Amino acid sequence: MNIIEISSLQQEGLEVFSTLTEAQLRMELEPEKGLFIAESPKVIRVALDAGWEPTALLCEQKHITGDAADIVARVGEIPIYTGSRELLAKLTGYTLTRGVLCAMRRKPFPAIADVLKEARRVVVIEAVTDTTNIGAIFRSAAALGIDAVLLTRDTCDPLNRRAVRVSMGSVFLVPWTWIDTAAMLHDYGFKTAAMALSDNSISLDDPQLKAEQRLAVIMGTEGDGLPQKTITEADYTVKIPMAHGVDSLNVAAAAAVTFWELRR
Repeated sequence: MNIIEISSLQQEGLEVFSTLTEAQLRMELEPEKGLFIAESPKVIRVALDAGWEPTALLCEQKHITGDAADIVARVGEIPIYTGSRELLAKLTGYTLTRGVLCAMRRKPFPAIADVLKEARRVVVIEAVTDTTNIGAIFRSAAALGIDAVLLTRDTCDPLNRRAVRVSMGSVFLVPWTWIDTAAMLHDYGFKTAAMALSDNSISLDDPQLKAEQRLAVIMGTEGDGLPQKTITEADYTVKIPMAHGVDSLNVAAAAAVTFWELRR
């Protein structure tokens, strides 16, 4: 094991956990060379099981032989930086969840055709920028049988540290990639359903939705909802029936309700 005791917050090799921004970690022009941070032993285990490559570990001293002992045994000779809880909090700027962070290498984005090849129920996330909502949508997608997640390029990164943590590692379980527009799904044999309130919205429990062999549900941001162009191009406009005059749900809650109702 390559265990390195941290003696300085400026120690070489710690940049990935301290000074690099999410954008710098991502390396948008060359995503296959980028990194992301997985937080907590449970999430790190899910990522390792799914074949993601670790490059460095940051771990409280007590967890090396405790909660993270099995992870330490799995990661080979990568650097394992360690120190007290207080020191690591100063380094990262936040208290580590369960005392462990793992820097991992990103993978090339899969082709849309590969992600959709066997899919029957997918979600398109359009312009959602809240990392907590992204993580929660992925967790619901994994739990409720969604085959793939597609994100428009104005949506935040699913491998953002907070999104990964909120998803409990579900971002490593559900196939996903980026798309330009939801209308592209028509080229792959999908009907599209925009979740939006309009005069011609049908109810989520309408039988014709479940009857569709391949259906893509489009979820938009809470404040502005989906753009009119997206709604116009969709095959269906769909609403969740509400009580007490409530007009909408948080996008993550709406996604969970929708996935449950449209499961095959």
